[in-house]
Amino acid sequence: MPRRASIAHGGSGPPIRATGLGEGVASDPGSASAIGMVRRLGPGLITGAADDDPSGIATYAQVGAQFGYGLAWTMLFSLPFMVMIQEISGRIGCVTGRGIAANLRRHYPAWLVRTVVTVLLVANVINLGADLGAMGAALTLLLGGNPRLYTVGFGILCVVAEIVVPYAPYARLLKWLTLSLFAYVAVVFTVHVPWDAALFATLVPHLRFDAVHATALVAVLGTTISPYLFFWQSALEVEDRIKRGAQPLWRTPRDAGPQFARIRTDTVVGMGVSNVIAIFIIYATAATLHANGVTDIQTSAQAAEALRPIAGIFTFALFAVGILGTGLLAVPVLAGSAAYALSEAFRWTGGLDRRLRQAKAFYATLSVATLAGVGLNFTALDPVKALYWAAVVNGILAAPVMAALMLVACNGRIMGRLSLSTPMRVGGWLATAIMTVASVGFFVL
Repeated sequence: MPRRASIAHGGSGPPIRATGLGEGVASDPGSASAIGMVRRLGPGLITGAADDDPSGIATYAQVGAQFGYGLAWTMLFSLPFMVMIQEISGRIGCVTGRGIAANLRRHYPAWLVRTVVTVLLVANVINLGADLGAMGAALTLLLGGNPRLYTVGFGILCVVAEIVVPYAPYARLLKWLTLSLFAYVAVVFTVHVPWDAALFATLVPHLRFDAVHATALVAVLGTTISPYLFFWQSALEVEDRIKRGAQPLWRTPRDAGPQFARIRTDTVVGMGVSNVIAIFIIYATAATLHANGVTDIQTSAQAAEALRPIAGIFTFALFAVGILGTGLLAVPVLAGSAAYALSEAFRWTGGLDRRLRQAKAFYATLSVATLAGVGLNFTALDPVKALYWAAVVNGILAAPVMAALMLVACNGRIMGRLSLSTPMRVGGWLATAIMTVASVGFFVL
């Protein structure tokens, strides 16, 4: 079972994503048993669950309510690029034995790594604020009371848990709460869905060049291809190799084939599950909210109504469980990825196995990022709208981070003989270009 690992002077990555399903990445690479397969796929599945965080749920729900089935195609369109970028991120950690920020620090000007880390921090704090606010609002649906007070409570709880509790058992518990997201699948098969129109809209992309569609496109891309997941995936591979006492692949290139195949399978399954759930959220809200004239979700209660066809009087409870489960799973990923990136960039000793007095800067970053997110909920931002706009911010800031990622992955001095193949280079840069064009289109329109 994966325990916590450390990061010293930018040399290792976070363990906290290493095992949602009980084992570290490739802990039994030769096993052909079903249990071995599940263990190898565990990290990817948890990555997918974290990607469908409250911001993601709200974005897909808003898109379904506002446009019906019209933007369902974005999920199939984004999937190969999502898989490509996450696989590249994993390869960087596996090949070099260092995270993305550490590689940038070692091989590129200081201004570049500081810019990338700053962009990551901004995106993560905004995402943290939106997710924590959604968790407070979801609990209010069940218990009543002050959502801001609940948000503060969740922020403090998450900080304490990140300092005190190992992430592995924490993730194993919370992954079961995320199964509530499959309720959206059940909704789709309970209500009337015009399958010919839904499938046509999913399989055939159609663009409209106006402000609302440009914003929605950036939001969908931003919540599926999120900067914090790049750093997380890379750091996870670093932590796993340290845990197993394995050398970075640049030292043992003959091991690259099986390791790259494992990363690809894990990533395809995890991201695939994430996007399938996203499609069903769009379908469910299109068939329930949009079909009944609700095209702008203003409250958590409105978002929850999409689940009423199967949940009945338990609608709010089921919605709250999904938001709280995905939120509690995603908050440590968001705060942890920021803390690890900053530690790599500035050579701080850090890691979740360290005591507070041994890694003060690391834990300070983690705590400040989380509590800064809490603070955003005391501004004029609307909690539900904040979820959607957090996805937009991620979409806008993803392009420069992806460009930095590709610089590392294509650099022969860093990756040696294991730098990216031509198809992966083309795919990675194409994904970066698409995110850039989408962001420019957002500002132009």
